[in-house]
Amino acid sequence: MDLQTLKGFKPSEYEEAADGYRAVGTMAMTAKDTIDNRIAAGIRAQLEGEAAKAALTELADLSKNFHYAQTECGLVSTALNGFAFDMAAAKRKLEAAIADAQADQCTVNPDGSVSFPAGAKPGAEKAADGGTVTGSAGGGGATSHALERQAVAIHPNPHYGKALAYADRIAEALKEATDADTRWAPKLRALKADDDLKVSAGDWADAQSDMGGVREAGNSYLASLPQPPKDGSPKDNASWWKGLTEEQQSAWLSLRPEAVGALDGLPSPVRDEANRTVLAEKHGQYQTELNSIPKPPANEWTWITAGRFPVKVHTDEWMEWHRQYGDRYEQLNKSLNGMNAIQARFDRTGERGLPEAYLLGFNPDGNGRAIVANGNPDTAAHQAVYVPGTTSNIGSIGGDITRMENVWRVADAQNNGAVSTITWLGYDAPQDIVKDAPFSHYANDGAPAYNRFMDGLDASRAVDSDPHRTAIGHSYGTTLIGSAARQGDLNADDVILAGSPGVQVPKAEQMDVPKGHVWNQEAKGDIVPDVGRFGHGGTDWDGPWTIPSDARFGANQLATDTEGHSDYWKEGTESLRNQGLVVAGKGDDANLKPPPNPTPGVR
Repeated sequence: MDLQTLKGFKPSEYEEAADGYRAVGTMAMTAKDTIDNRIAAGIRAQLEGEAAKAALTELADLSKNFHYAQTECGLVSTALNGFAFDMAAAKRKLEAAIADAQADQCTVNPDGSVSFPAGAKPGAEKAADGGTVTGSAGGGGATSHALERQAVAIHPNPHYGKALAYADRIAEALKEATDADTRWAPKLRALKADDDLKVSAGDWADAQSDMGGVREAGNSYLASLPQPPKDGSPKDNASWWKGLTEEQQSAWLSLRPEAVGALDGLPSPVRDEANRTVLAEKHGQYQTELNSIPKPPANEWTWITAGRFPVKVHTDEWMEWHRQYGDRYEQLNKSLNGMNAIQARFDRTGERGLPEAYLLGFNPDGNGRAIVANGNPDTAAHQAVYVPGTTSNIGSIGGDITRMENVWRVADAQNNGAVSTITWLGYDAPQDIVKDAPFSHYANDGAPAYNRFMDGLDASRAVDSDPHRTAIGHSYGTTLIGSAARQGDLNADDVILAGSPGVQVPKAEQMDVPKGHVWNQEAKGDIVPDVGRFGHGGTDWDGPWTIPSDARFGANQLATDTEGHSDYWKEGTESLRNQGLVVAGKGDDANLKPPPNPTPGVR
């Protein structure tokens, strides 16, 4: 990078190009949403048969193409803005050095050297001749810097030191520009797609790599943007996002979608956009990695003779494979199953009137996190936020999503305003009924995140009216909701508890909702409430441990016609209908049953 090139650099040209790519990305996003939520949804709602299935397959591929184009255009736009930012900073330094040199009677030459006029130091008999100096960037180290100071001190011309300082500043500016050009050039060259029309797992894995490259090169640019508030409340997060320009919002979505998607209080469409990018890229990364792992050996088992009887054991071949790949293979499959289930929910939009889905949280690591909404909660008159229980993880998220689809259909049928039902797997649920479920720390650790999410639904509100909000818990999920009420303000109007082993408090009035708005379901044959009594029940110290099915707790006992621990959301049941009525704000129309233990403390 030479002086004339940097002087002539026009950041605005790159910023205008960035605006163009951002506009194309926005058009791609609009096209994707139109395909998913209008065209494909309309076909699912009205058509059947092989032709409809074939059309949906083609539309799904087209939607993926638009999503990929949206993501890559966002990266190109941010990369161009980042490059312009770095070059503009170097150019400002160059222009300031030139202006200061000229004001000090020095001349900056085309090669970056600086000429200085004749001059004499105080007390000198005659003026020393002028000259020309060439600067160096970075100071050349302590020794070089010391020698330079010594040379300035002994030089007879007082302008020599000034000229050398200007030359160093110019050299530093040129070096910054050269470094920026060197840093950005390969990142921009990498932002290209395959020459086919099929977006593969490899393409999305490459997009994730592109994101990392642009983020690395654009570290200074991203750091210059307004940062999200540290440990901010949902209101703080919402205020931060609203204060960003369109360019700044695009940069955060392009470079840090996982951070944007996790911020409670941001608009649901924004979180959805961010998390869908993370979902697509993680799916590509995980699928590519899984494809690279050898498949498990076909011969997993063999028989050996131990004493008088044959024993079935793993083969040596399988044991060696499991030692090298087993844990990662299982983790990848679990995460991919969850991601596929989330995508399947996207692909059900329009079926039997099902509204568009919003991915409000996503992280496939460990047991995983996923928050999936049916309908936009920012505009819904009625919201329900469901917490699943023991053994829940991202691999099993599909069943929990389906439960909230069923609740949505019943509540929406009441025609009492728009409904949004949300599956909230935002905590580490106990994974073992015996080893983990008896302990409360899973609920206590997850409850603050649940409260933040509920508060975030207020901060992201896009209409003036306040929603009616219901907290729904199943099994250990009810314990988390109880902990959320005990630890802080549970931002809900109604609470539905199903198959509850206890909620850490002994009275419904301590669930932090209006009196008469705690609803409980215990199905015939569900043993979890009794099993959990001594682990998660509440006590007021003058009586036995209390769970929501006890009369002394004070909950409304909803009529339940299902059996066992897992069928409370089975379609066509009174159990589901009663939940839907509460969610729709019509709890008074729900059918109640007498509590199973009219004598306090006796089951």
